[in-house]
Amino acid sequence: MKGSAFTLVEVLVVVILLGILAAVVVPQFSTATANARASMLRDDLRIMRMQIAVFTEQHLGIPPGFPLGKIEDGASEQVFIDHMTLASNMYCQLADLGTEGYPYGPYMREMMTNPINDMATIRIIAANEPLPTVAAGTHGWIYCPSRPAFLSDAVGCDDTGVSYIEY
Repeated sequence: MKGSAFTLVEVLVVVILLGILAAVVVPQFSTATANARASMLRDDLRIMRMQIAVFTEQHLGIPPGFPLGKIEDGASEQVFIDHMTLASNMYCQLADLGTEGYPYGPYMREMMTNPINDMATIRIIAANEPLPTVAAGTHGWIYCPSRPAFLSDAVGCDDTGVSYIEY
């Protein structure tokens, strides 16, 4: 009686077929992952822009990022993050959540990370500086309170050829 084991040729055929299948399937998964990250980036930008608009409306037209609401002092990354994550009053003064007299905020629990480059830092653009048209990739985000503009600083394009900074 002959054994029922596979021959070396049969095993090689199966391994080759699995390799071909993997070569076809793996790129589709990586494309799906890239599309999911691009979609997340669009949503994050939409949410942040909406929260910046709400903050500005509630704080006498002053966008987040200016210490004590003083536009002449210029905006800073840390003040922007504090304005988004802490409570405040209409004069842009900050306090812990639940502090009496500070009815606004927080607008988000924490500063979100850019899903494309995994950075949460913010490059602040002054009013007299032009907005960049090409991402440097040195920060997660680009913020210009005087325009107002909130952009991605991730280098690259989505699968349709649109640069992430153009979202």
